[in-house]
Amino acid sequence: MTTPTELQAAPTPREVWELLREGNERFATGNTAAPNRDTARLQQLTSGQNPAVCVVGCSDSRVPVELLFDAGFGDIFVIRTAGGCVDSAVAASVEFAVDGLGVDLVLFLAHEKCGAVGAAVQALESGDMPTGLERVFVEKIAPSVAQSKIRGEHVEFAHARNGAEHIVTRVPAVAIALEAGKLGVVGARYRLSDGRVETTYENFGD
Repeated sequence: MTTPTELQAAPTPREVWELLREGNERFATGNTAAPNRDTARLQQLTSGQNPAVCVVGCSDSRVPVELLFDAGFGDIFVIRTAGGCVDSAVAASVEFAVDGLGVDLVLFLAHEKCGAVGAAVQALESGDMPTGLERVFVEKIAPSVAQSKIRGEHVEFAHARNGAEHIVTRVPAVAIALEAGKLGVVGARYRLSDGRVETTYENFGD
């Protein structure tokens, strides 16, 4: 059985993604290996970090990224905002993960029953936009809501794909690394109902 302890040793971005998917399957079936979660790993990381993956995801407490991929300390560089919205600070964090940490994969992870996505859907359907700061993420998610209606697909699928495409087009370091074959970008949706992650977008630069 492969485990996320091998993430950093995976030779290609595609293989990193496959290892993550295998970890998610272990999580969903209750067969977790729980790697890299002991005090020895903590001590090892005091000298620095070398994550293989950068995940841009939602702040929702029901979506603990390391757990759902059966990973541990130092395996995943996680950036979380409501709805996984990408602003300049998030884009800069992704750039740091790619250029500064050398991650092999960037994953945009949406999820089932997302409150931020639900708020955006409600706002567009009612025409009643929030007046507080909640409006920031509603406006960022609105294009996904519109696209989902055009395509006739679930809004969270559209949001996962749009989020991944946004990262490719708005973070120059990502586009450069993709073109060089050093990085992969994936969009996916996590199902609260059964713990599984489903792919909605893949770009490995080929």
